[in-house]
Amino acid sequence: MADYHFVYKDVEGTSTQWDDIQRKLGNLPAKAPAFKPPAYTPEQDDPKDQAWFDKMTEEELEDLEDDKDLDDDRFLQEYRKKRLTELREAAKVKRYGSVTPISSSDFMREVTQASAEDWVVVCLYKDGFVECGLLLGCLDELASRYPATKFVKIISTDCIPNYPDCNLPTLVVYRHGAVKGTHVGLKSVGRRCTPESVALVLCQSEPVLNDGKSVDDDSSREAVMAGVRRQFIERVVKDHEDKDNDDDGVALVLCQSEPVLHDGKSGDDDSSREAVMTGVRRQFIERVVKDHEDKDNDDDGYNSD
Repeated sequence: MADYHFVYKDVEGTSTQWDDIQRKLGNLPAKAPAFKPPAYTPEQDDPKDQAWFDKMTEEELEDLEDDKDLDDDRFLQEYRKKRLTELREAAKVKRYGSVTPISSSDFMREVTQASAEDWVVVCLYKDGFVECGLLLGCLDELASRYPATKFVKIISTDCIPNYPDCNLPTLVVYRHGAVKGTHVGLKSVGRRCTPESVALVLCQSEPVLNDGKSVDDDSSREAVMAGVRRQFIERVVKDHEDKDNDDDGVALVLCQSEPVLHDGKSGDDDSSREAVMTGVRRQFIERVVKDHEDKDNDDDGYNSD
């Protein structure tokens, strides 16, 4: 049988009388202090208020649904539901934001099924076609402006075998698994093919574009149309201002610092100058927009063909 050697240890920190004598004589090192655990401090819970909810993720807020501490506080219950809605809407908005390339095998999942929740705009294109490049550039900008609408692109013949190149580019709009609109060729969105003209065509009858901030489809469509018109006017005016100065430009220069022009209706010089400047700007905007619409047939003219 093997010999066993037992080592007996006393309670930590205790010492024998012999060891104490040896320490006094300097034969042993000083005794280590006995272990003393830190005093217990109860954990302080964060106060349950709006700031507390604002720090939480969607999953953490969902876990609080059965929290008994919130049962007696109706305000916190409502605020929790509000934060959950905000986080879910924010996640939905951030889901898109660019034009996603897909293949024929992805079409059912990325278009047909996805259109059950959101509007989906499909662009049929081919590389090397200038018209396709122009339209895709506009779609890239619209996708970033309206991240709650899904934009995808697919090679035309991968989607539809033997699809004619003369029909490129083609936009197909899907909602609830069905085709809601088809726009064939670049002329369907206007010869100039700007993001504004494409947006006007897409939202002509349906609220296709959505920035994720509108409450319902009608308000979403109205907001998009108003924003597109404003951007259109701003762009046209800027383009026109870069050209040669005209009579309106002369009027603006004359009244830049002094009330040179006077219509005889204003009471004093300051009000006269402001009235002239306001009137000139209004006439300027009206004229340049009209000139732009009359050039080479505008977008509406092409859509009516």
